[in-house]
Amino acid sequence: MTTNGANPSGLNGFGSDCLAGVRVLDLTQFEAGPSCTETLAWLGAEVVKVENPKAGDPGRSLGGTPGQDDPYFLNFNANKKSLSVNLKDPRGLQLVKDLATKADVLVENFAPGAIERLGLGADVIRALNPSIIYCQVKGFGEGSPYENNLAFDMIAQACSGIMSTTGERDGRPLKPGPSLGDTGTGMLLSISILGALYRRKTTGQGDHLQVAMQDAMLHYMRIAFSYQSRTGKAAPRAADSSVSGGNPPMGTFPTKGIGDSDGGGLNDYVYIYTSRANPEHWRRLLAVIGREDLLGDPRYDSPNARSERAAEVNDMIAAWTRKHTKHDAMRIIGAAGIPAGAVLDTLELTNDPTFEQRGIMQTIDHPVVGPFKIVAWPVRFSGHTPPVKPSPLLGANNTDVLTNWLGLDADRLGALRDDKIIGGDNIIG
Repeated sequence: MTTNGANPSGLNGFGSDCLAGVRVLDLTQFEAGPSCTETLAWLGAEVVKVENPKAGDPGRSLGGTPGQDDPYFLNFNANKKSLSVNLKDPRGLQLVKDLATKADVLVENFAPGAIERLGLGADVIRALNPSIIYCQVKGFGEGSPYENNLAFDMIAQACSGIMSTTGERDGRPLKPGPSLGDTGTGMLLSISILGALYRRKTTGQGDHLQVAMQDAMLHYMRIAFSYQSRTGKAAPRAADSSVSGGNPPMGTFPTKGIGDSDGGGLNDYVYIYTSRANPEHWRRLLAVIGREDLLGDPRYDSPNARSERAAEVNDMIAAWTRKHTKHDAMRIIGAAGIPAGAVLDTLELTNDPTFEQRGIMQTIDHPVVGPFKIVAWPVRFSGHTPPVKPSPLLGANNTDVLTNWLGLDADRLGALRDDKIIGGDNIIG
């Protein structure tokens, strides 16, 4: 089932038909690759996830609950189909090659060299299907001294400068909470696939797209590189400010908890931002906290002056925020035309009904897990977000894919199952 913000009439339109007719062969696992192919699936491509018949994508079993796919897997494989094939058997390998001749896109994120050793490298597949968009996600790029190293999200963040700018100014480097190295890389690849598909409509030309997680993360560090270009120094840790420089008041300020008279909890903070480019933010904030007496005071009137008294300015703001909950502080300050945001945790966001009402979060009905809320694609098409279908059970679409893509009959499918080249439909990993 889907909610009000999603397409109420099923899986047609509102973004879910943008890539109708596009076939994607998905040889990815964990997150960087699956987040890319899931995006294509949300936009209407037929994405067939090729998995090992015995266990499937390792992400299925991260939680260790027998017979039930982990929420990690559910979140990155919605709207896909699953084909379980034994790639260690030459007949299983040939099935995938045959499928590749029918595909528009192939995406893989195996360890360096693994896809080539399997016999499914770009040279092999593009010789079979010159118009295919063959895509690879690796940790480090070709020509890098580390190109054969394994990498996960946190490795990409460490090696791209992201961790060097994250954390308290004099503290150790920290990893940001979001998996920028994985999903951030997947988004850049999905955008590039759309560009390659668009060009192919005119030229018929396929392509070989390669993205390294380390390289992709540099894309998200452009403000930090701007700072370094201006100053000649490495971009510093930003704490709760900005790499490009602070403008007090700017950062997180403590608030009281709901129903509390004193201090709040772990996430009872509000972020307040006064822009250097808009002096009105500071003036409006003084009015909000009842300090109009400081309007025009040269000690505080300019960003540079406030920077010299940053601790004093921040204490002044915190004295006001401590009297309000983070939600009230955000509402009052935001209504005055000053950028402000409550620090919300995942439970608060999950329990906020407006996200589901708008289709930004959608509840799916998984055949094993049951109702499961998932963060959907956030872009609206004609006012609606693309609807979400549950991630597939391992091998759930063997018959569907091999019949519709390759025209295999029941006898051939039965023989493949008997010989354990493919799994049975609806096998649970």
